[in-house]
This record gives sequence, structure tokens and C-alpha cells, in this order.
Amino acid sequence: MTLEERIGAFHKLGRLLDSYIKYATDGTCNKKITGLIKDSEFTSTFENIDHTIEEAVFINPWFTKQNILFSLSEIARALTENNLVKWLSPYPSQELEKENPKKIGVILAGNIPLVGFHDFLSILICGHRFIGKLSSKDDKLLPFLGTLLSNFNGEFSTLVEFEENRLKDIDAIIATGSNNTFRYFEYYFGRYPHIFRKTRNGVAVINGTETVKQLTDLAEDIFMYFGLGCRSVSKLFVPEHYQFKIFFEAIEKYNYLVEHNKYMNNYTYYRSVYLLNKIPHLDNGFLILKQDESYQSPIACLFYEFYDSTEKVANKLTRDKNLIQCVVGEELPGVETIPAGHSQHPELWDFADHIDTVDFLINLGKKTGNGL
Repeated sequence: MTLEERIGAFHKLGRLLDSYIKYATDGTCNKKITGLIKDSEFTSTFENIDHTIEEAVFINPWFTKQNILFSLSEIARALTENNLVKWLSPYPSQELEKENPKKIGVILAGNIPLVGFHDFLSILICGHRFIGKLSSKDDKLLPFLGTLLSNFNGEFSTLVEFEENRLKDIDAIIATGSNNTFRYFEYYFGRYPHIFRKTRNGVAVINGTETVKQLTDLAEDIFMYFGLGCRSVSKLFVPEHYQFKIFFEAIEKYNYLVEHNKYMNNYTYYRSVYLLNKIPHLDNGFLILKQDESYQSPIACLFYEFYDSTEKVANKLTRDKNLIQCVVGEELPGVETIPAGHSQHPELWDFADHIDTVDFLINLGKKTGNGL
């Protein structure tokens, strides 16, 4: 299968998902998209996607239909031919036309829907074989997308495999997990060329001049996926004497979270802990703000820290860059930032942990060490 054929298949997958999102949100069904599937199969395909989503929601209550649709819409947005070509353009084309594909094992996290799709895409677009070990929290969605992809090009059916037991007979591995599972990855798979990812979080730097819209956009960075994503903002840096009243007013649209039992169980638990231990905090009824130097806040909580100069907060973020996935806010000296409302909309070239997965995959045969 040529690179052009691989790009074409993923592009078709993106167009199909885009059509499904429109169907799921407003009931329209675009049957005039040529080159995808037969008109007679549209209804059954969309019904199968509906069923797979229902299964995923049943298995994992954190996977609401809204969050799954958001994840699918982001995949559809990314999988255009222009995006795929732009993403791959920095790499030598001959390196993406491998004749001897490697077997790449992937241990997938289950924190948010389809969190491992970028690894899935990267491995297959580079011409390698994907051998995935799914999380029990998210074992329906990616295999189904693999089936849809194989419908566009049957050769993918021989390149996609999901392993229920321990990964074996692999040439390299990509594993994503927590700081605790990182030690497990190193012990069992450290001898392979590898990418191992630890816990990271998103942070936001507020300067006090934000508009209500900017703060409302920031709320998406905080609450999407209930804050469970590595790009979810879990920590605020705010100027000294910052008044949170406008912030609480701006995020009020997310008060529907009180209807989600598991989220509110966390809220109630931490509220009780802070009250019983007389720990100072702010509370709006569905989110607790606590002053804390840590980056990883519990669900339904958001940590914050005061700063007195942008230079100091920039230096801190630079020192702690290995704990941070992304920084939301205005320009900071020496720190790459993104605007509010963009942390959950990464581009294909926004690699997790800032490790270039494609470079790793196309240079496997050239690596002399054990990995990254």
C-alpha cells in the first residue's frame, strides 16, 4: 500500500465521521459523498456507529455521548487530505514508503475516548503494523474505527491487530499511562525501542484582563472530558489579589455537570475533605478551587497559584516542562502558549509529550539506543 493510498483511506474515514457527526447532531444524512460507501449502506453504517457509542457509554460512565461525539469530530477535523499532507511534509517521502513494516505494540490509556487514535494513525500512516493493547475502559471505539478504515482499503485488515493478553513479538512499543505505570513499562518493555509517556496536565496563565468570552473558552479546556485528558487544564496561575467572581460567572454554563453522578461524587468527596480539615477553598456548587502548587488536581477541583511577574511564572513553567502538556494563555517569554479554548483541539503535529512520533517510527531501523 502506497503512502498516497494510506492518506486516501484516512481521508475517507474522516469524511465519513464528519458526515456521521452532522447526522448525529442535526439528523441530516449526506448520501451524496462519493467514494465512501454505497448509499444503501449509509443507514446501517450510522446505526453501527450509534451502537458502538452506546456500548462505550455503557461500559464507562465517564464516556458520555457528548464527549465521544466531540472526540470523533476532532478526528474528522484532523483527517483531511490537506492536514495529512501538511503533517507529513517535513519527513522524507522515501522514509514513509517502507517495504518491511515493523510490528509496533501500543498500550493505550483509557482516560478519554479514543485517546490513542493519534498513535494508531501515526503507525499506520508510516506503513507499520499496529498491535494494540486496549484499556478495558475504552475497548470498543478504536477497533470499530479500524473496521471502518479496512472497509476503505482491505490491506489495513492485515496491519491492525488488538491483543487481549501481553504484547509479544513486537519490534517497538508506544505506551501511555500514569507515573506509576511508567515503571512497569520500563521493566517489561525497556529493551525495545520505545516511547513511554507519563502523567501530564494542561495549565492556564490568567493575566486578569481576560474577557468573559476568553474565560468561557477556557472553561472548555477545563471541563471537556471532565478534566480527565492530559491536555485538560487542571491548574491556573493568576495574578496576586485576583478576584475569581468573573471566572465563576463565565463558567456557569457548565453547571449541568451536577447531573453527572460520578463527577458530583468527586465534588462532594473533596468538598467534605476540605471542609472537615478546614482547608481554604472556593466553591461554586460544581467546581472547587484550591490554592496548591501541584499541577494535577482531582476531578471536580481546580488548583491555582498566585504569581507576581510573568517572568517568574514563565521560568517555573520552563523548569516544570516535563510535567506540562500545554500552556493556555497570552504570550510568555520562552514558553509556547495557545489561546483559551484550544487545548482540546490539537493539530496532527501537536505530538503528545512533545515527542515526534512520526520521526521515531520512520527511524526505527536507525536507532542505536533502546528508545526515547
